[in-house]
Amino acid sequence: MFEWEKMGRVFNPTEISDKDWLKEFAQAPATLIFDDFLRIYFACRPSRDEKTGQYVSYTAYVDVDKKNFLNIIRFAEKPVFDLGLPGTFDEFGTYPTSVLRHDGKVVAYFGGWTRMSSVPFTVGIGVAHSYDDGKTFEKLGKGGPVIPYTPDEPFIISGPKIRRFNNKWYLFYIAGKKWVLDNGIPEPVYRIRLATSDDGINWTKMGKDLIETRIEENEAQASPDVIYWNGKYHMFFCYRHSTNYRNNNRGYKIGYAHSDDLINWTRNDNCAGISVSSDGDFDNESIAYPHVFELDGNLHMLYLGNQVGRFGFGWARLENYNL
Repeated sequence: MFEWEKMGRVFNPTEISDKDWLKEFAQAPATLIFDDFLRIYFACRPSRDEKTGQYVSYTAYVDVDKKNFLNIIRFAEKPVFDLGLPGTFDEFGTYPTSVLRHDGKVVAYFGGWTRMSSVPFTVGIGVAHSYDDGKTFEKLGKGGPVIPYTPDEPFIISGPKIRRFNNKWYLFYIAGKKWVLDNGIPEPVYRIRLATSDDGINWTKMGKDLIETRIEENEAQASPDVIYWNGKYHMFFCYRHSTNYRNNNRGYKIGYAHSDDLINWTRNDNCAGISVSSDGDFDNESIAYPHVFELDGNLHMLYLGNQVGRFGFGWARLENYNL
């Protein structure tokens, strides 16, 4: 079992006053480790459009002290991606983003958002490269996703988490299963899946859900973060009910599974070792989108609090492990 100590909220985006593109949300943290600091990428939003009432989403970063993530060094001067051109899959934003270093560059896989009419949105996965240590990125191609929709995965290809194990690329992601109505409002149901690649561009999908459902048939799962540690592959993810999941005990929680081969997973959420707080106003309702990484021999987790990161993300440090 993992046991995590919550260290505090890294920052609250609603307290930022000098960036018009960063007014609300700091979602889906992902890290890039430097010699003397830690870069944390996240998705954020400006205020809603006054005419449409709609949001767009940007990817940015915050640099923090490696020894104490609560000590902020700097913010990105601007979002690392531009919005996509009209009609492209990322016209209305990028969320989430996952990064790694490879062959002298930083590679990012990101969810690109576009709006729909019958349902609120759909998402595809794009790829981009950075040649300036992750400050800015150049999207590959002419506006299309690298992981597209297929007959078996007809919508919401999102939540990319890119990893390299044994010289092979692994992309854990979520795929939409259906839309369900909640008091007349469409809500998406999605599951965790896997694709592999030899070059990071051409992908082979496994074509199956990796994690069994637990709380209901239409359980939604997201943010499949995988690490290899102590001789096993460990996946931390989040899950929720399909309806009435905002601001109550049906909202996101963090789950856990382990594997020996990255394909067959054994789920045991009791081993996740982290849950909502009993008090406060940051993560007392829900906890979501875990990102687990090793730094200087220690394991750390970044995670979203209430309303899926509307008020920022927190930091937890592994205190004990027995599995």
